[in-house]
Amino acid sequence: MSEQPLWAEKPPEKIIVGSEVREAGYVMPQPHCHSYFELFYAENGSCRFFIENKMYDIRQGDFILIPPGVFHYTRYVDGPCKRVIVHFRREHIGEDVAEVLPGKGTFLTAMRIFQTPEAYRGQINTHIARMVNERKIADERSLPMLVALLRELFLICSRECVFLRDIPEYIHTTDSPIVQAAGYISSHFSEHISAADIAAAAGYSPNYLSLKFKKSVGIGIHEYLTFVRLRAAALELVTTADSITEIAFRCGFSDSNYFKDAFKKKYGVSPREYRKS
Repeated sequence: MSEQPLWAEKPPEKIIVGSEVREAGYVMPQPHCHSYFELFYAENGSCRFFIENKMYDIRQGDFILIPPGVFHYTRYVDGPCKRVIVHFRREHIGEDVAEVLPGKGTFLTAMRIFQTPEAYRGQINTHIARMVNERKIADERSLPMLVALLRELFLICSRECVFLRDIPEYIHTTDSPIVQAAGYISSHFSEHISAADIAAAAGYSPNYLSLKFKKSVGIGIHEYLTFVRLRAAALELVTTADSITEIAFRCGFSDSNYFKDAFKKKYGVSPREYRKS
């Protein structure tokens, strides 16, 4: 299927819809976030989302809505998963539709998981297939058609889906020590913490936690710690006037040169260039 890349950094002017099958073991390059909304739907199979400090098992018929700026990572651990991804901007939904969604105007402000009852999955799948097909047509009528279909999809879901306001325990992965380790990292990333410190928080030995974390999350503990530190530093670069060295030390880096190299590797520009842009 020919389509625009789903990982574009700028908010798409058009609604981008993609449908693909991911095989077990498919690995995303790294956690990432967007400047636009992502709506993920598991048409068949299942996958695991790692969002901030929690993991969620998404099964057939489940939607997950990820707002702009929320870091996430997906693992496919249980076999093929046919998933549909829709990228869109806030204005594509419209105020009239947003006001009738659960929670009214607050619905689009946070990550949401909602489940399609089995009796309604055929209707949802047909509707999404229309969106995917419209994306392939790509003529001058496609954008208004996709806007209408996206709004209708949210309206259908608001009537037929089960919205998980407080996500129940069964939707989480069973790897709670991994979540504890990730939570410890997010709470203590600015400190000089070691693998042993993180392992102690999770109740595992450092070697066992390292293997289990890599298997569950897809990246190593040190990589995740660096990722959290870089994310915090990127935010401080654009919200404070502090020096780059001050920010590096405050975010847990003991070597400013290492920080600059790691930052450029992740974001493609130096910290100074990132701040200017």
